[in-house]
Amino acid sequence: MKVTDIKAFTVDCFRTNWIFVKIYTDENITGAGEGTLEYKEKAFAGALEHIREYLIGKNPLDIEYHWHSIYRDAYWRGGAVLMSALSAVEMALWDILGKSLNVPVWQLLGGKVNDKVRIYVNGWFSGAREPEEFGEMAKCAIQRGVSALKWDPFGKNYLHISNAELDKALRCVAAVREAVGRKADLLIEGHGRFDVPTGIRVAKELEQFKPMFFEEPVPPDNLEALKAVRDKSPIAVSAGERLYSRWDYRRLFDIRAADYIQPDISHAGGIMELKKIAAEAESRYIPFAPHNPSGPIANAATLQLAATCPNFCMLEIMYSDVKWRKNVTNEQLEYADGYIRIPNRPGLGIDINEEECLKHPYEPHCLRHYTGALTDIRPEKSELYF
Repeated sequence: MKVTDIKAFTVDCFRTNWIFVKIYTDENITGAGEGTLEYKEKAFAGALEHIREYLIGKNPLDIEYHWHSIYRDAYWRGGAVLMSALSAVEMALWDILGKSLNVPVWQLLGGKVNDKVRIYVNGWFSGAREPEEFGEMAKCAIQRGVSALKWDPFGKNYLHISNAELDKALRCVAAVREAVGRKADLLIEGHGRFDVPTGIRVAKELEQFKPMFFEEPVPPDNLEALKAVRDKSPIAVSAGERLYSRWDYRRLFDIRAADYIQPDISHAGGIMELKKIAAEAESRYIPFAPHNPSGPIANAATLQLAATCPNFCMLEIMYSDVKWRKNVTNEQLEYADGYIRIPNRPGLGIDINEEECLKHPYEPHCLRHYTGALTDIRPEKSELYF
Protein backbone atom coordinates (compact mmCIF):
# COMPACT_ATOMS: atom_id res chain seq x y z
CA MET A 1 0.00 0.00 0.00
CA LYS A 2 1.24 3.51 -0.87
CA VAL A 3 0.15 7.02 0.06
CA THR A 4 -1.06 8.85 -3.04
CA ASP A 5 -2.22 12.18 -1.63
CA ILE A 6 -2.93 14.20 1.52
CA LYS A 7 -5.52 16.97 1.69
CA ALA A 8 -6.60 19.39 4.38
CA PHE A 9 -10.17 20.60 4.83
CA THR A 10 -10.51 23.79 6.85
CA VAL A 11 -14.09 24.09 8.09
CA ASP A 12 -15.54 27.16 9.78
CA CYS A 13 -17.18 26.27 13.10
CA PHE A 14 -17.96 29.79 14.41
CA ARG A 15 -15.50 30.06 17.31
CA THR A 16 -12.55 28.79 15.23
CA ASN A 17 -11.98 26.51 12.22
CA TRP A 18 -11.73 22.76 12.33
CA ILE A 19 -8.82 21.36 10.33
CA PHE A 20 -9.43 17.86 9.00
CA VAL A 21 -6.78 15.86 7.17
CA LYS A 22 -7.48 13.05 4.74
CA ILE A 23 -4.84 10.61 3.49
CA TYR A 24 -5.48 8.67 0.28
CA THR A 25 -3.87 5.37 -0.80
CA ASP A 26 -3.52 3.31 -3.95
CA GLU A 27 -5.82 0.68 -2.43
CA ASN A 28 -8.70 3.16 -2.05
CA ILE A 29 -8.45 3.06 1.75
CA THR A 30 -8.48 6.55 3.21
CA GLY A 31 -7.67 7.82 6.68
CA ALA A 32 -9.11 10.76 8.61
CA GLY A 33 -7.27 12.95 11.11
CA GLU A 34 -7.74 16.30 12.81
CA GLY A 35 -5.29 19.00 13.83
CA THR A 36 -7.60 21.87 14.70
CA LEU A 37 -5.07 24.53 15.63
CA GLU A 38 -7.04 27.43 16.99
CA TYR A 39 -6.45 30.62 15.00
CA LYS A 40 -3.26 29.45 13.20
CA GLU A 41 -4.84 27.52 10.35
CA LYS A 42 -2.63 28.98 7.61
CA ALA A 43 0.52 27.98 9.46
CA PHE A 44 -0.87 24.46 9.78
CA ALA A 45 -1.38 24.26 6.01
CA GLY A 46 2.30 25.01 5.43
CA ALA A 47 3.46 22.41 7.93
CA LEU A 48 1.16 19.80 6.38
CA GLU A 49 2.55 20.48 2.91
CA HIS A 50 6.05 19.58 4.15
CA ILE A 51 4.73 16.33 5.62
CA ARG A 52 2.90 15.60 2.37
CA GLU A 53 6.15 15.89 0.42
CA TYR A 54 7.72 13.33 2.74
CA LEU A 55 4.82 10.85 2.89
CA ILE A 56 3.71 10.54 -0.76
CA GLY A 57 4.71 7.13 -2.12
CA LYS A 58 5.43 5.60 1.28
CA ASN A 59 3.71 2.74 3.08
CA PRO A 60 1.13 4.28 5.44
CA LEU A 61 1.27 1.32 7.80
CA ASP A 62 4.78 2.18 9.07
CA ILE A 63 3.30 4.62 11.57
CA GLU A 64 6.00 4.76 14.21
CA TYR A 65 8.76 5.09 11.61
CA HIS A 66 7.02 7.97 9.87
CA TRP A 67 6.25 9.75 13.14
CA HIS A 68 9.88 9.60 14.22
CA SER A 69 11.20 10.68 10.81
CA ILE A 70 8.86 13.66 10.53
CA TYR A 71 9.59 14.77 14.10
CA ARG A 72 13.36 14.31 13.76
CA ASP A 73 13.78 15.86 10.34
CA ALA A 74 11.96 19.08 11.22
CA TYR A 75 15.14 20.04 13.11
CA TRP A 76 13.21 22.73 15.06
CA ARG A 77 11.36 20.09 17.01
CA GLY A 78 7.99 20.34 18.67
CA GLY A 79 5.75 23.37 18.96
CA ALA A 80 2.05 23.77 18.33
CA VAL A 81 2.10 24.02 14.52
CA LEU A 82 4.39 21.11 13.64
CA MET A 83 2.93 18.83 16.30
CA SER A 84 -0.66 19.57 15.28
CA ALA A 85 0.09 18.68 11.65
CA LEU A 86 1.95 15.56 12.76
CA SER A 87 -0.91 14.63 15.11
CA ALA A 88 -3.50 14.81 12.35
CA VAL A 89 -1.40 12.72 9.99
CA GLU A 90 -0.61 10.15 12.68
CA MET A 91 -4.26 9.54 13.59
CA ALA A 92 -5.13 9.26 9.87
CA LEU A 93 -2.46 6.58 9.48
CA TRP A 94 -3.97 4.64 12.39
CA ASP A 95 -7.36 4.97 10.72
CA ILE A 96 -5.94 3.43 7.53
CA LEU A 97 -4.34 0.58 9.48
CA GLY A 98 -7.56 -0.22 11.33
CA LYS A 99 -9.63 -0.13 8.14
CA SER A 100 -7.12 -2.32 6.30
CA LEU A 101 -7.46 -4.98 9.03
CA ASN A 102 -11.20 -4.34 9.58
CA VAL A 103 -10.75 -3.69 13.30
CA PRO A 104 -11.14 -0.58 15.49
CA VAL A 105 -7.96 1.23 16.47
CA TRP A 106 -8.49 0.37 20.14
CA GLN A 107 -8.00 -3.29 19.23
CA LEU A 108 -4.60 -2.49 17.72
CA LEU A 109 -3.59 -0.64 20.91
CA GLY A 110 -4.10 -3.70 23.09
CA GLY A 111 -7.86 -3.87 23.50
CA LYS A 112 -10.38 -2.23 25.77
CA VAL A 113 -10.15 -1.57 29.46
CA ASN A 114 -13.13 0.81 29.14
CA ASP A 115 -16.35 0.09 27.22
CA LYS A 116 -17.61 3.61 27.83
CA VAL A 117 -16.10 6.88 29.03
CA ARG A 118 -17.42 9.51 31.38
CA ILE A 119 -17.61 12.97 29.82
CA TYR A 120 -17.35 16.49 31.12
CA VAL A 121 -19.03 19.09 28.97
CA ASN A 122 -17.74 22.41 27.68
CA GLY A 123 -19.86 24.99 25.86
CA TRP A 124 -22.99 24.33 27.93
CA PHE A 125 -22.94 28.03 28.96
CA SER A 126 -23.06 29.54 25.45
CA GLY A 127 -24.23 33.16 25.60
CA ALA A 128 -24.48 33.38 29.39
CA ARG A 129 -23.34 36.63 31.01
CA GLU A 130 -24.68 36.78 34.57
CA PRO A 131 -24.33 34.18 37.35
CA GLU A 132 -28.06 33.42 37.26
CA GLU A 133 -27.88 32.59 33.56
CA PHE A 134 -25.06 30.13 34.18
CA GLY A 135 -27.13 28.50 36.91
CA GLU A 136 -30.17 28.04 34.65
CA MET A 137 -28.07 26.57 31.85
CA ALA A 138 -26.36 24.21 34.28
CA LYS A 139 -29.78 22.87 35.34
CA CYS A 140 -30.60 22.09 31.71
CA ALA A 141 -27.36 20.15 31.25
CA ILE A 142 -27.93 18.12 34.41
CA GLN A 143 -31.42 17.21 33.25
CA ARG A 144 -29.79 15.54 30.24
CA GLY A 145 -27.70 13.33 32.50
CA VAL A 146 -24.48 15.32 32.34
CA SER A 147 -22.45 14.80 35.51
CA ALA A 148 -19.52 17.21 35.06
CA LEU A 149 -19.44 20.83 33.85
CA LYS A 150 -16.41 22.92 32.87
CA TRP A 151 -16.24 26.65 32.25
CA ASP A 152 -14.13 29.77 32.74
CA PRO A 153 -15.91 32.32 34.99
CA PHE A 154 -13.09 34.90 34.95
CA GLY A 155 -14.16 37.16 32.09
CA LYS A 156 -11.36 39.04 30.32
CA ASN A 157 -8.86 39.17 33.16
CA TYR A 158 -5.19 38.47 32.55
CA LEU A 159 -2.53 37.95 35.24
CA HIS A 160 -4.54 39.87 37.88
CA ILE A 161 -8.18 40.14 38.92
CA SER A 162 -9.87 42.87 40.95
CA ASN A 163 -11.90 42.17 44.04
CA ALA A 164 -15.12 43.10 42.24
CA GLU A 165 -14.37 40.86 39.26
CA LEU A 166 -13.35 37.97 41.49
CA ASP A 167 -16.55 38.36 43.49
CA LYS A 168 -18.58 38.09 40.27
CA ALA A 169 -16.66 34.99 39.22
CA LEU A 170 -17.30 33.38 42.61
CA ARG A 171 -20.99 34.27 42.43
CA CYS A 172 -21.08 32.51 39.07
CA VAL A 173 -19.52 29.36 40.53
CA ALA A 174 -21.88 29.57 43.50
CA ALA A 175 -24.90 29.82 41.18
CA VAL A 176 -23.84 26.72 39.27
CA ARG A 177 -23.10 24.76 42.44
CA GLU A 178 -26.48 25.72 43.88
CA ALA A 179 -28.21 24.76 40.63
CA VAL A 180 -26.68 21.28 40.39
CA GLY A 181 -26.13 20.49 44.07
CA ARG A 182 -23.95 17.43 44.47
CA LYS A 183 -25.23 15.86 41.25
CA ALA A 184 -22.31 17.09 39.19
CA ASP A 185 -18.61 17.78 39.39
CA LEU A 186 -17.50 21.34 38.65
CA LEU A 187 -14.29 21.90 36.72
CA ILE A 188 -13.02 25.49 36.76
CA GLU A 189 -11.05 26.64 33.71
CA GLY A 190 -8.31 29.25 34.04
CA HIS A 191 -7.12 29.34 30.41
CA GLY A 192 -3.60 30.10 31.66
CA ARG A 193 -4.60 33.60 32.69
CA PHE A 194 -3.19 34.31 36.19
CA ASP A 195 0.19 35.00 37.74
CA VAL A 196 1.31 32.82 40.66
CA PRO A 197 -0.06 34.79 43.66
CA THR A 198 -3.36 35.43 41.89
CA GLY A 199 -3.66 31.77 40.93
CA ILE A 200 -3.11 30.75 44.55
CA ARG A 201 -5.61 33.33 45.78
CA VAL A 202 -8.27 32.17 43.31
CA ALA A 203 -7.69 28.50 44.15
CA LYS A 204 -8.23 29.21 47.84
CA GLU A 205 -11.46 31.09 47.10
CA LEU A 206 -12.72 28.20 44.93
CA GLU A 207 -12.21 25.60 47.66
CA GLN A 208 -15.62 26.33 49.21
CA PHE A 209 -17.35 25.01 46.05
CA LYS A 210 -15.46 21.69 46.06
CA PRO A 211 -14.46 21.67 42.38
CA MET A 212 -12.92 18.57 40.89
CA PHE A 213 -9.99 20.63 39.60
CA PHE A 214 -8.75 24.09 38.67
CA GLU A 215 -7.45 23.93 35.09
CA GLU A 216 -4.39 25.80 33.80
CA PRO A 217 -4.28 28.54 36.46
CA VAL A 218 -1.08 30.08 35.04
CA PRO A 219 0.32 30.50 31.50
CA PRO A 220 1.64 27.23 30.05
CA ASP A 221 5.24 28.20 29.39
CA ASN A 222 6.56 27.94 32.97
CA LEU A 223 5.95 24.65 34.73
CA GLU A 224 7.66 25.86 37.89
CA ALA A 225 4.97 28.56 38.14
CA LEU A 226 2.31 25.88 37.76
CA LYS A 227 3.95 23.87 40.52
CA ALA A 228 4.08 26.96 42.75
CA VAL A 229 0.29 27.27 42.47
CA ARG A 230 -0.29 23.55 42.91
CA ASP A 231 1.88 23.43 46.04
CA LYS A 232 -0.30 26.02 47.79
CA SER A 233 -3.65 25.19 46.22
CA PRO A 234 -6.25 23.47 48.46
CA ILE A 235 -7.88 21.99 45.32
CA ALA A 236 -6.51 19.76 42.58
CA VAL A 237 -4.80 21.41 39.60
CA SER A 238 -4.95 20.16 36.02
CA ALA A 239 -2.85 21.16 33.00
CA GLY A 240 -1.20 20.02 29.81
CA GLU A 241 -3.32 21.03 26.81
CA ARG A 242 -0.45 23.26 25.61
CA LEU A 243 2.33 20.71 26.01
CA TYR A 244 3.20 19.08 22.73
CA SER A 245 5.05 15.80 23.31
CA ARG A 246 6.29 13.33 25.92
CA TRP A 247 9.43 15.47 26.21
CA ASP A 248 7.39 18.49 27.26
CA TYR A 249 5.52 16.33 29.75
CA ARG A 250 8.72 14.92 31.27
CA ARG A 251 9.36 18.11 33.24
CA LEU A 252 5.75 18.30 34.44
CA PHE A 253 6.01 14.74 35.73
CA ASP A 254 9.45 15.23 37.29
CA ILE A 255 8.35 18.18 39.41
CA ARG A 256 4.77 16.92 39.89
CA ALA A 257 3.28 20.19 38.70
CA ALA A 258 -0.29 18.92 38.15
CA ASP A 259 -2.75 16.47 39.69
CA TYR A 260 -4.53 15.70 36.40
CA ILE A 261 -2.99 15.73 32.93
CA GLN A 262 -4.85 16.95 29.82
CA PRO A 263 -2.88 16.34 26.62
CA ASP A 264 -4.76 17.01 23.39
CA ILE A 265 -4.69 14.33 20.69
CA SER A 266 -4.73 17.04 17.98
CA HIS A 267 -1.64 18.81 19.32
CA ALA A 268 0.54 16.44 21.35
CA GLY A 269 1.56 13.99 18.64
CA GLY A 270 -1.52 11.90 18.03
CA ILE A 271 -2.77 8.58 19.34
CA MET A 272 0.44 6.73 20.22
CA GLU A 273 2.17 9.77 21.68
CA LEU A 274 -0.78 10.32 24.03
CA LYS A 275 -0.75 6.64 24.96
CA LYS A 276 2.91 6.99 25.94
CA ILE A 277 2.18 10.13 27.97
CA ALA A 278 -0.77 8.41 29.66
CA ALA A 279 1.39 5.39 30.51
CA GLU A 280 3.97 7.62 32.21
CA ALA A 281 1.15 9.27 34.16
CA GLU A 282 -0.22 5.84 35.10
CA SER A 283 3.09 4.87 36.67
CA ARG A 284 2.81 8.00 38.85
CA TYR A 285 -0.91 7.49 39.65
CA ILE A 286 -1.90 10.67 37.84
CA PRO A 287 -5.36 10.59 36.19
CA PHE A 288 -5.61 11.10 32.43
CA ALA A 289 -8.37 13.55 31.37
CA PRO A 290 -7.75 14.46 27.70
CA HIS A 291 -8.36 17.97 26.43
CA ASN A 292 -10.90 17.61 23.60
CA PRO A 293 -12.88 20.75 22.68
CA SER A 294 -12.39 20.43 18.93
CA GLY A 295 -14.14 18.56 16.15
CA PRO A 296 -15.63 15.13 15.47
CA ILE A 297 -12.49 13.41 14.22
CA ALA A 298 -10.38 14.41 17.22
CA ASN A 299 -13.22 13.18 19.40
CA ALA A 300 -13.34 9.84 17.56
CA ALA A 301 -9.58 9.36 17.92
CA THR A 302 -9.62 10.25 21.61
CA LEU A 303 -12.39 7.73 22.26
CA GLN A 304 -10.24 5.01 20.68
CA LEU A 305 -7.36 5.95 22.95
CA ALA A 306 -9.47 6.32 26.11
CA ALA A 307 -10.72 2.77 25.63
CA THR A 308 -7.20 1.44 26.22
CA CYS A 309 -5.90 3.54 29.15
CA PRO A 310 -6.32 2.16 32.70
CA ASN A 311 -5.80 5.63 34.23
CA PHE A 312 -8.37 7.30 31.97
CA CYS A 313 -10.53 9.60 34.11
CA MET A 314 -12.93 11.55 31.92
CA LEU A 315 -13.16 13.09 28.47
CA GLU A 316 -13.92 16.69 27.56
CA ILE A 317 -16.59 17.14 24.91
CA MET A 318 -18.56 20.05 23.52
CA TYR A 319 -22.17 20.18 24.71
CA SER A 320 -23.47 21.88 21.57
CA ASP A 321 -22.04 22.82 18.21
CA VAL A 322 -22.75 24.39 14.84
CA LYS A 323 -25.62 22.78 12.96
CA TRP A 324 -23.38 21.44 10.21
CA ARG A 325 -21.24 19.34 12.54
CA LYS A 326 -23.55 16.40 11.79
CA ASN A 327 -22.91 16.82 8.04
CA VAL A 328 -19.15 17.22 7.67
CA THR A 329 -18.47 13.68 8.94
CA ASN A 330 -20.55 10.57 9.64
CA GLU A 331 -20.00 10.92 13.41
CA GLN A 332 -22.19 8.58 15.47
CA LEU A 333 -22.11 8.95 19.25
CA GLU A 334 -23.94 6.67 21.68
CA TYR A 335 -24.61 8.81 24.77
CA ALA A 336 -26.41 7.82 27.97
CA ASP A 337 -26.31 9.04 31.58
CA GLY A 338 -23.14 11.10 31.30
CA TYR A 339 -21.15 8.49 29.35
CA ILE A 340 -20.27 7.87 25.70
CA ARG A 341 -19.83 4.31 24.52
CA ILE A 342 -16.66 3.33 22.65
CA PRO A 343 -17.55 2.50 19.03
CA ASN A 344 -16.59 -0.80 17.39
CA ARG A 345 -16.38 0.35 13.78
CA PRO A 346 -13.09 -0.21 11.86
CA GLY A 347 -10.34 2.36 12.20
CA LEU A 348 -11.43 5.51 14.01
CA GLY A 349 -15.02 4.77 13.02
CA ILE A 350 -15.49 8.07 11.19
CA ASP A 351 -15.09 9.47 7.67
CA ILE A 352 -14.93 12.96 6.16
CA ASN A 353 -17.69 14.23 3.87
CA GLU A 354 -15.60 16.33 1.51
CA GLU A 355 -18.48 18.06 -0.26
CA GLU A 356 -20.05 19.20 3.01
CA CYS A 357 -16.70 20.46 4.31
CA LEU A 358 -16.30 22.65 1.24
CA LYS A 359 -19.65 24.32 1.99
CA HIS A 360 -18.15 25.91 5.14
CA PRO A 361 -14.75 27.32 4.12
CA TYR A 362 -12.23 29.07 6.32
CA GLU A 363 -13.33 32.18 8.17
CA PRO A 364 -10.91 34.28 10.26
CA HIS A 365 -11.70 34.20 13.98
CA CYS A 366 -9.95 35.84 16.94
CA LEU A 367 -9.16 34.61 20.42
CA ARG A 368 -11.94 35.64 22.81
CA HIS A 369 -10.35 34.80 26.17
CA TYR A 370 -9.33 38.36 27.07
CA THR A 371 -12.00 40.38 25.25
CA GLY A 372 -15.05 39.74 27.42
CA ALA A 373 -16.65 37.62 24.68
CA LEU A 374 -15.55 34.25 26.03
CA THR A 375 -19.04 32.76 26.16
CA ASP A 376 -19.82 33.67 22.54
CA ILE A 377 -18.73 30.28 21.25
CA ARG A 378 -21.85 29.34 19.30
CA PRO A 379 -24.18 31.01 16.81
CA GLU A 380 -27.68 31.73 18.07
CA LYS A 381 -28.95 28.61 16.33
CA SER A 382 -26.73 25.75 17.43
CA GLU A 383 -27.55 22.13 18.17
CA LEU A 384 -26.97 19.60 20.89
CA TYR A 385 -25.12 16.79 19.20
CA PHE A 386 -24.99 13.88 21.63
